[in-house]
Amino acid sequence: MQELWGSNVFVYLSKGLDAAAMRQNVHANNLSNVNTPNFKRSAVQFEELLKNTAVGVKRLAATSPGHIGRNHSRETPDARTVTDTNTSMRSDGNNVDVDKEMAELAINQLYYNALSQRLSGKLGTLRYVISEGRR
Repeated sequence: MQELWGSNVFVYLSKGLDAAAMRQNVHANNLSNVNTPNFKRSAVQFEELLKNTAVGVKRLAATSPGHIGRNHSRETPDARTVTDTNTSMRSDGNNVDVDKEMAELAINQLYYNALSQRLSGKLGTLRYVISEGRR
């Protein structure tokens, strides 16, 4: 049963939802500090970290628990917040661009909705299988 909830699909979808929720909070914080002098905007990194992992890389078959590289398929990164200290939008040192933040909020909403619909579909399939197709 643990393999069911620990499968790569559920892990990636749940980590993606966590990243989207974190991104929502970060963008809201950036927007709330748009008029704060010397405030530096933050961003969430997740997709870039996920691309750098070995997702989709074919691995050698491990037929024994003692084989090298056996447990590397579950390594998924957590989202992290980074602060952009290199740019400045205004003379007071603040680098928050309201238009960019609003556009990224809209993109994040679409991303979150897509992930939640996909997770709901996977759970619906499991519900159907568990009930043996009877309704």
